[in-house]
Amino acid sequence: MRLSSSLLSSIKHNSHSSSSISLPHLSPSYSSRQPKSRHFISLKTMYPVNSIPHGKRTLSVVSCSKADDRHDSPFQGGESFFRSVLASMEAVYLNRNPTAKSILERVRSADNDQICYDHLAFRTFGVNGYGIDSMANFFLEFGYTQREELRFPKKKLKALWFSPPTLQVSNGGSGASGPLPRIFISELLVDEMSPQAQEIIRKYTQISGSGYKHAALSSALGSLTWEKPLYSEFQLLARESEYAAWTLVNGYAVNHVTISTHRLKSHLRDIKSLNQFIEKNGFKLSSEGGVLKVSPDGLLLQSSTVADSISFCFSDGVTETVPCSYIEFAERLVLPQFKDLPEKEVKEFHRRDGFEVGNADKIFESTSKEQLSRKA
Repeated sequence: MRLSSSLLSSIKHNSHSSSSISLPHLSPSYSSRQPKSRHFISLKTMYPVNSIPHGKRTLSVVSCSKADDRHDSPFQGGESFFRSVLASMEAVYLNRNPTAKSILERVRSADNDQICYDHLAFRTFGVNGYGIDSMANFFLEFGYTQREELRFPKKKLKALWFSPPTLQVSNGGSGASGPLPRIFISELLVDEMSPQAQEIIRKYTQISGSGYKHAALSSALGSLTWEKPLYSEFQLLARESEYAAWTLVNGYAVNHVTISTHRLKSHLRDIKSLNQFIEKNGFKLSSEGGVLKVSPDGLLLQSSTVADSISFCFSDGVTETVPCSYIEFAERLVLPQFKDLPEKEVKEFHRRDGFEVGNADKIFESTSKEQLSRKA
């Protein structure tokens, strides 16, 4: 059994057009059968791959890897197909989030060069097979490598990030066509939520049945794998966890893309200059934890816009605006042991890798009601 040609055609069509995408609110419901396995059925074959390894995971979030210990594997599968899926995810994201689309256009115009993505981020429900694994296995199958785990106890979240395989990319590659981005996937620890919140989340993931097997397809098509929820259920989740409410109405949609500022060629490669450029053009940056988030080692600098809002029609007929996605910016500085390298010789592996719990914790707030309602 393979995906129908019409679905594959839809993905390829979406990857070439961000302005004319049809964005259904939900995909057809699957059976209510409980998932019995964490194996993922990919977009290119129905044979399962190994689940994410569950060996010892460290809570360290600083990765200072050198070129010879990255353990990059050769790209597996069809690169053109993989990039088509990424391009479709990107197109859905840009179509739904005018702020991100406008900023990317302005930065590209000002920089007159390619834009490289530092990472793409996704949110998931850690229950019924719908957690990190559901999205991660797609990337693992195409040569990505699992890296560190991050924990956010107050938010009842955990996350994993994944490094891409090393590929030769032409200088003209930009966005989804450029250097492959890191992938950051978080999940809500549903078992730690209130009984009422758990009941709502389990209800919709059970309705979706085996929809978790098609996480990447859901993201590429801009469709939920479960039915549209009741507005009252969205409100209940939002009071307890804005992350949960966001995921209920956005599903596997890209939560944010991140511009790699140090890969820009103009003065905007300095993230402070880029932040000033963004605000000067009338866009609102998230102020949670300060506009500029800096890791304890001072080598990872991040900022983000406040999320756009989108009109959503709930199953009971109520139409309300809900938070959608945002765009992030990240500057990775050169590691101390490589500080004497001439600038022209500095490669990505010479820079600070990985993520930082403190930074990420504040970045999550880019979709919060407090940030959305804050005046610029």
